[in-house]
Amino acid sequence: MTRWAPARVHDAHRHLGVLPAHPFYGGPAVHPDTSARATIAELIADLDREGTERALVIPNYGVPDVTASFALNELVVEAAQRDDRIRAGLWTSPRPQDAVATEKALALAGEHGVTALKLSFLLGGRVDAADCRPQLDAVFATAREHGLVVHVHTSPGAASDIDQIGQLVDRYADDVAVHLVHLGGGMSGHIKLIGSRFFDWIAAGKRVYTDTSWAIGFAPRWLAAEIERHGAGHDRVLFASDQPWGDFEGEHARLLAATAGTELTDLVFRRNFEALHGLD
Repeated sequence: MTRWAPARVHDAHRHLGVLPAHPFYGGPAVHPDTSARATIAELIADLDREGTERALVIPNYGVPDVTASFALNELVVEAAQRDDRIRAGLWTSPRPQDAVATEKALALAGEHGVTALKLSFLLGGRVDAADCRPQLDAVFATAREHGLVVHVHTSPGAASDIDQIGQLVDRYADDVAVHLVHLGGGMSGHIKLIGSRFFDWIAAGKRVYTDTSWAIGFAPRWLAAEIERHGAGHDRVLFASDQPWGDFEGEHARLLAATAGTELTDLVFRRNFEALHGLD
């Protein structure tokens, strides 16, 4: 079997924009995302340096003030329209207090280059909260109308865990592509997702996808082994750097080692992105 490393890759999850300093966890105000990029030119320079041929770019987020992330939606749309290598993911929110801002964001869904909508519960809201349901329904209805992917953060914190997020797959993924970022987020998420749920959802016809950014070391190898064992899921995993919160070189090396330069390597680093984001 031929083993190889892709010269150029597609990155299914990275961010654009610089956030204000914040006193995380009671400490001093800091900027932990040291490689955050403020401009499209800086982003493009990173893509050139890395050998990244295509990228889904989402507004940076992480500080409690969501207005900073909403304000970056127009920047990522501009990036997608300036350079054909870039696709835009729009920041949205499930929280009722963000309903007007989310409605404004969803109005951009038909813009050229937009292929995804981003959801995260790290800053508040719950999948099962009645006051979040109208915003969630609106996000998924917009994704359905425009053929967009819904990106959902799954790392631990608030309701961003695989038990909660899995309800979105059950509720919406029959006809909307749901990308579970970070492979379920942490040890319990990895085991729940790889051990059964990911493959059960695929077998049930759910349009579910994932990436291995932030994954604990064993997880990408186990995922690759389970894909081979099940004979399914090879078309549902994508490479993602999560720059500036992730590390391009480290994420690339880990996923390449897990897929061992096989046909799965070509799928996760290139072809799955092309199929999911309408480039094939």
